[in-house]
Amino acid sequence: MFDVNLVTAGRVRHYSVALHRADGWELTIEENRTVRWREVVEDWHRVERRIERVRSEVEGLLEQGWTLQTARGLM
Repeated sequence: MFDVNLVTAGRVRHYSVALHRADGWELTIEENRTVRWREVVEDWHRVERRIERVRSEVEGLLEQGWTLQTARGLM
């Protein structure tokens, strides 16, 4: 649904949103394969708000020189 990897100077950030069973969506942010933040949300409107925050963070990192490694989904 949403899967983005950004890289810079040996660092990798992974952002994802995926279905979580039948009752919601799992939002995850990892840095260098360590989970920095994970949340399961049942309300789609909350998911939309979280995705907007993630998009804003990704745009900021791209402006700072991070590189998009792979992107699938909503970007």
